[in-house]
Amino acid sequence: MKVRAIVLSILLGLLLVFTLANWSAITAPTQVSLLVARIDAPLGLILLIFLVVTTLVFLFLMVYQQAGAIMETRRAAKELAAQRALADEAEASRFTELRKHLDVRLDRLQEEMHSPEDALSARIDRLEAALREHIDHAGNTLAAYIGEVDDRVERLGDGASVRRP
Repeated sequence: MKVRAIVLSILLGLLLVFTLANWSAITAPTQVSLLVARIDAPLGLILLIFLVVTTLVFLFLMVYQQAGAIMETRRAAKELAAQRALADEAEASRFTELRKHLDVRLDRLQEEMHSPEDALSARIDRLEAALREHIDHAGNTLAAYIGEVDDRVERLGDGASVRRP
């Protein structure tokens, strides 16, 4: 129990003991003024009833205030849970977007990494094709020169055989 509840219980217990010990004095009739009239009534009992009613009113107000605080706390907890859920969804959305962004960037980087290799490979292929073309051209030129030399040799050979006979 809380300290306030213990102190309140002790005070109420002491009041009960005091009331029981002085019950005859509390219930003794006396003349009481009601401002407009005078009556014979037990003043102690009237004050005791007033004290009990006042205490009950304060207890009711305290319970009402606690109930309001509990309801407010529950409402705030529900709001907080809703806000937390929204924040979690937003965070998950941001993580998804970040993952997509990183995937796109990584794909682009991989393409860029392979792009120089592809470009180099394409350049080597072009150079190889140009080299083959050049070799073919050189081979054709050489064959033409050899054919021309062969023709000259044959003409020289035919002209020499004609002169010799």
